[in-house]
Amino acid sequence: MNQNIATWFELPATDLGRAQQFYRSVLNASFKLEDMSGMQLAIFEAEDGAVSGMLVQGEHYQPSATGAVVYFSGGEDLSQPLAEVESAGGKVLMPKTPIHDGECGYFALLLDSEGNRVGLYSPA
Repeated sequence: MNQNIATWFELPATDLGRAQQFYRSVLNASFKLEDMSGMQLAIFEAEDGAVSGMLVQGEHYQPSATGAVVYFSGGEDLSQPLAEVESAGGKVLMPKTPIHDGECGYFALLLDSEGNRVGLYSPA
């Protein structure tokens, strides 16, 4: 049984195609597209049992730079995905920053192409 405290996330998008391209460029993500109850969905493809989520465009979904923050894996070194943020239509809010002098890895904060504040984490 999966014991992760988080099990799913949903990131609002005003332009689902633009949002997908952003996450393809920054995270090399791939998606499964669906429509459900008037909403357009782009579900992040993930391994079985992994915590995942989706980009969603719909009436009750508005991007936010001040709400909860979802942290994505930045791979072995988040400098690589951070280098793609601005050319993909986002903005780096906080550059690669050590956690406890790097002993616990590194994080960064950014705005995605839709205006959502998200984070990246990596061990190096």
